[in-house]
Amino acid sequence: MAVKEHGLADDNGMEDFGYKESLDRSIGKFASFAAGVSYISILTGTFQLFYFGFGSAGPAYLWSWPLVFVGQMAVALCFMELAAKYPVAGSVYNWSKSLGSRIVGWSSGWLMLTASIVTLSAVVLALQLNLPRLWSGFQLIGDGSGEFDYATNAVVLGTIMIVFTTTVNALGVRLMAMINSTGVFIELIAAVLIAIILAANWTRGPQVFFSTHGYGAGESGGYLGAFLVASLASGYVMYGFDTASSLGEETVEPRRTAPKAILRAILASFVIGGAILVFAVMAAPDLDDPKVGSSSGGLQYIVEQVMWGPLGTIFLCCIVVAVTVCSLAVHTAAIRLTFAMARDNALPFGEKLARVHPKTQTPVVPAVVIGVLAVLILVVNIGQPKIFTVLTSIAIIMIYLAYLMVTGPMLKKRLKGQWPPKDLKAGGYFSMGRWGLLVNIVAVVWGIGMALNLAWPREAVYGTPWYNTWGAFVYIGAILGAGLLWYGLRGRKSIGTLASHAAASKEAESDV
Repeated sequence: MAVKEHGLADDNGMEDFGYKESLDRSIGKFASFAAGVSYISILTGTFQLFYFGFGSAGPAYLWSWPLVFVGQMAVALCFMELAAKYPVAGSVYNWSKSLGSRIVGWSSGWLMLTASIVTLSAVVLALQLNLPRLWSGFQLIGDGSGEFDYATNAVVLGTIMIVFTTTVNALGVRLMAMINSTGVFIELIAAVLIAIILAANWTRGPQVFFSTHGYGAGESGGYLGAFLVASLASGYVMYGFDTASSLGEETVEPRRTAPKAILRAILASFVIGGAILVFAVMAAPDLDDPKVGSSSGGLQYIVEQVMWGPLGTIFLCCIVVAVTVCSLAVHTAAIRLTFAMARDNALPFGEKLARVHPKTQTPVVPAVVIGVLAVLILVVNIGQPKIFTVLTSIAIIMIYLAYLMVTGPMLKKRLKGQWPPKDLKAGGYFSMGRWGLLVNIVAVVWGIGMALNLAWPREAVYGTPWYNTWGAFVYIGAILGAGLLWYGLRGRKSIGTLASHAAASKEAESDV
């Protein structure tokens, strides 16, 4: 049904791009919020990466949590303004295309898409950290003592999860939203209860966060060097809040709903996730236990020690739920980005990838293609887990770079007096007003600084040989280079809104 028949022609942001409605607009306020929260995934990220941060810099690494929050909050505020104007599928791609240029938009979309597929593969691996702890029967390959038992089993469990997320996404956004919202509700309750129980069992005071505890001693850069490495654990968690806007074409009143969902998602993740991390350190029976900073122990190990009776098992089940909805959200966001680029004919086989199933009103082909590619990437983990670790770390850098391709052009527009649009304030939509310039500058400076910190060649993070140590430059260069080669040879000549997705009142060419 046409948008104008709903009286929403001025409220969906699609008229600025010349797209017609083709997706199922059925997502409400909580489901929109849940999409952002589930991508960030408080329990998945904190439980998967605590060991890395603690093992690299000790308890004081937690100062990176508020530091990353401030930087990412600046980015989120910029995204909230954009969501209030353009709440469309593949948000980062369309935003950078509109604010910058076609090549900037395509590059950000390509980086974000390849990173999202790798991220899906990385998230599902978290099942291996939790399921065998619940029941040894989940160790389907060997007994876990073999050289490749752990990695191979992780791939099997991950593949099963990807089949599930592919199926759910293919069946429609209503089912996805229902499962995602239910899972996020469970995750939020569990996260709050975990924080409360850890707080009730604290054995040391906050002074533990004001000492280096010997970390960084004798290393180049001292504790600062160790802290910068450890801060990656926080940087790897607090992103993906743009998913709420990427589902904008399926959200009711998106220009008002999406900005609020972005804000609530990042605030909830910061407060609840931070509480879990702080109280876990304060409640851990023995911080000198090497398992606290090991991938075989970490935050799960502390929870198992502190929780009495079956509580630890119950909360591990909740973590599995969190991993499930996180995987679902990452897959969903990747599908919407693929669809957004494909309807601009900005990907190979664009017409097929942009096809929306008439019954489910969802892009089915992207769901399957992304699922297959994610499983193929998973296979790398069996024999070369270090390379996979490098690839997943690089995926995060590519997402930060894609964000920078939004905030950078946005700052340029703002300095020229071309942003924010007048209809934001006039229509009562979110706008930062006079604070916009300062926040935008912080977002750009933060993005550059964090991208450099993430990409900095460190053997402690990326390992050896040299092409892994310098992996951020080698692999990102290869991925971006391959994409730009296609763009130069074919893409730039064929990009433009497909006739099947162009609004009747607009030209087929979408060169905003």
